[in-house]
Amino acid sequence: MQIKTKESRMKQLSIKPTIHKFENARDFAQEFKLSKGDLVITNQYIWEPYFGDLNLDCDVIFQEKYGKGEPSDAMVDAIVSDIHTTPKRVIGIGGGTVLDISKVCALKQTSPLEDLVDGKIPAQKGADLILVPTTCGTGSEVTNVAVFSLTRRNTKKGLANDACYATDAVLIPELLKSLPDYVFATSSIDALTHSIESALSPIATELTKMFSYKACGLILQSYMRVVKEGSSAKSQVVSDLVSASLYAGIAFGNAGCGCVHAMAYPLGGTFHVAHGETNAALLTSVLRYYAKHDTKNSTSAENTELSKLFDFMANILECQKADVLDKLDEVLNTILPKHKLHEYGMTEDMIQSWAASVVKEQQRLLKNSYMHMDEAAIAEVYASTF
Repeated sequence: MQIKTKESRMKQLSIKPTIHKFENARDFAQEFKLSKGDLVITNQYIWEPYFGDLNLDCDVIFQEKYGKGEPSDAMVDAIVSDIHTTPKRVIGIGGGTVLDISKVCALKQTSPLEDLVDGKIPAQKGADLILVPTTCGTGSEVTNVAVFSLTRRNTKKGLANDACYATDAVLIPELLKSLPDYVFATSSIDALTHSIESALSPIATELTKMFSYKACGLILQSYMRVVKEGSSAKSQVVSDLVSASLYAGIAFGNAGCGCVHAMAYPLGGTFHVAHGETNAALLTSVLRYYAKHDTKNSTSAENTELSKLFDFMANILECQKADVLDKLDEVLNTILPKHKLHEYGMTEDMIQSWAASVVKEQQRLLKNSYMHMDEAAIAEVYASTF
């Protein structure tokens, strides 16, 4: 098994949005002068406690009124039908679902969404876009990617277009203080996966890896604090985690994600498992496969990117390098109990069919894997996790 050769790249790093950080929602609202003509897309449980008493003259749409779970074409088309004036700014305040919906609602034409993601409708920015994450995982505030469930096709498809970049990305740690444990876990594990996969990407550069490693370090340090101090520490680490999520978003926005994300799609799409949980189920299994087949270069096995990453992680996880994946499993299981794939409903015959589906449908992600992953390799990882 050969690791893919790193491509020669002139472009080293791109960061599109201007990045801001405020201690609280009030300071953000005042600085950005939220007012008439602004369209805010958010959730009622976020808006009312943090913005409700600010008397802001904005149009506000609560995403949950249009459906639960991850964003879908039906959800977007219904929201768009309720937008009756062209906003000067679209302000998304929420988790990945809200941010992805906000990205397309800031375009000139969005509906029907199926035509947009298929390229039948051109993606053209129609309003300034401000994105404010309220979870610590997607990094969507700094990427040009939005992923949606297409209900008629029973599948997911992503839109990756520069028109989806935010004008401004805003971090407000206050909004994460009451993050539910499950969302804390799944969103931050998603960010950890972003950081690891972007660090190992064959198109990573020294600059993108700087963001990958910084994100990975902050997340693992936060996890170790939670392991040692208990659940009460979660509210103390969210400021670091929301920053880590952004760093990881910058990293994978440039270097991409790989096999873990590619393999997670069938699990999430078939059994409606949260994206971060699907990553948690597969992350160490993919890394174990990489470690098993890691190519020893002509100088030393210690010089491979995977080896360097394991050295870095072992230091934070306070373990020997040889034990890093066992320790990572142990720590992740504390943050979010891990399940075998069959516990979600996967059957043995799905191992091969899912592997074939991933190879056919997810080349956008697989091309950024640490090493070439063909159908047999992917089936082996699924079987090891089954």
